[in-house]
Amino acid sequence: MHASAPRRPIVVLLAVILVALNGALNTALGVLLLLSRYDVAADDVLPVSLVGIGIILFGLLTLAIASGIARGSRLSRLLLTVYLAIQLVLHGITIATSDAWDAASIVQIVLQVALVVVVWAPPGSRYFASRAPAPDPYLP
Repeated sequence: MHASAPRRPIVVLLAVILVALNGALNTALGVLLLLSRYDVAADDVLPVSLVGIGIILFGLLTLAIASGIARGSRLSRLLLTVYLAIQLVLHGITIATSDAWDAASIVQIVLQVALVVVVWAPPGSRYFASRAPAPDPYLP
């Protein structure tokens, strides 16, 4: 009899939904922040533009690894954690430099912290640990 792969826990399904939501919201927030550079002082145009571009980039990267999270990829979980840490810094900079996006950035920070807790909490963590790495095709 063939042993089946472990079922995906509901926590991991929740994580996939949160990853997709987080990536889409970060991308939208980054675009809006980038467009708001026209409403800031001349000295703040470059920092606001760079933070907006960074939020867009890491939002898209986060969205791209949602399927890896669904498959139980440990690399995707690690990359997600790194991307979320960078996004936390970018949202902190947004709060410090722009008054218009404080509420949206705080919502994103709460969503990102919840996402990290979901993927590293025991039910999700066991699912990622149970996934065997792919065999190396170059080893006999």
